[in-house]
Amino acid sequence: MMIRVRSRDGLERVKVDNPNCKVSQLKALIEHQLGVPANQQRLSLNKDLLLVKSPETQLNNGQFSDMEDPNKPISSLGISNGSIVYLYYQGERSIAGVARVSASGSFGRRMTIDDLIARQTRITRQETPHCVSVSFDRDAANAFQHYVNEALAFAVKRGGFMYGTVDGEGNVSVEFIYEPPQQGTEDNLILLRDPDEENRVDAVAMGLGMRRVGFIFTQTVGQTKGDYTLSNVEVRQSAELHGENELKEWVTAVVKLEVNEDGGADVHFEAFQMSDQCVKLFKDGWFVDDCADLDPKLSRMKKDVVIAGKDTRDVDNDFFLVVVKILDHQGPLSSTFPIENRVTPVTMRALRNHLDRVKHVSFVKRISDFHLLLFLARCLDVKSDVPILAECVQAQMPVPEGYQLLIESLASAGGN
Repeated sequence: MMIRVRSRDGLERVKVDNPNCKVSQLKALIEHQLGVPANQQRLSLNKDLLLVKSPETQLNNGQFSDMEDPNKPISSLGISNGSIVYLYYQGERSIAGVARVSASGSFGRRMTIDDLIARQTRITRQETPHCVSVSFDRDAANAFQHYVNEALAFAVKRGGFMYGTVDGEGNVSVEFIYEPPQQGTEDNLILLRDPDEENRVDAVAMGLGMRRVGFIFTQTVGQTKGDYTLSNVEVRQSAELHGENELKEWVTAVVKLEVNEDGGADVHFEAFQMSDQCVKLFKDGWFVDDCADLDPKLSRMKKDVVIAGKDTRDVDNDFFLVVVKILDHQGPLSSTFPIENRVTPVTMRALRNHLDRVKHVSFVKRISDFHLLLFLARCLDVKSDVPILAECVQAQMPVPEGYQLLIESLASAGGN
């Protein structure tokens, strides 16, 4: 069977003949096949192993001790064919098989300026993200994953822009997710962006004291069978959207189904930053767009780059990803109003139903929902009315009577 080993160097595979082998034997196989000495290995099924600087200092709380016993059979840990084991080690090593040798620069060949530049471009792994952590509002995250799970069954891709705040230490809080017009297939996500609607979104966000902080998308059931974290199409799209924004803490989040120990499926969130080098290479036009024949786990460059001392044009996508710690919280907004740009259009009747359903709370609480504010922004002045309502929600202060009457009037019209 094949076991996937994820380390700071990316995702690699180790062949294991005995599914009941011990942890010590797995370490020996990793040493033989991947070149990491067994005595330097720290293995765990906990992905947070890759986020700490020294897991040895965290052994006292048992966080990374699940594979500490060398005599424990790996099958008792639930490790089977295709399982992912996380590897931490210190030092450097040569990674075999990640690059192909190119003839560029061979004896007798005249080198061009492009050749010289390419030889100086080394793909390196960015160890530290600019974003220390990303915390998702539980209601916003649940509204997104529930739709793709229940309505779309993870059969087609879905995406959205994340909005929230960034503190002075680089911690990102996601408070709502705006889903633009889009068309999803099993492998691709096409955003049909509406500049006017995005202006309304930004106006609401600004009034709430928030800004765009990242992009979230799903991987389909078909994609989860692939041996990659992000496909090359997803890397290019993520790098493009990251590059549009000047926020250094910009986060890329992925939602997918993962098989659990009982054979069922759990919804799983992962968060990354595209490396600075990845974004720069995309902006500079290095990525090849049309590479349907390429393994999805690789991105093809237009020129040779250097990885582990060798020239190549095909780069493992994991080199471009920087893992970000995920947290959750209960934010100030609700996510119960129907969400924009889904299969069922949002109408004034939805506004009436929503206000009736929450009539037991104050009016400002009743409209403390981004998706409701965005819906109202279609009928109100973006430059004057929308900021006032959003600021009332942010401060949780009474809504001016004139706006309250206007909103209730719009809702009443929806019942006729």
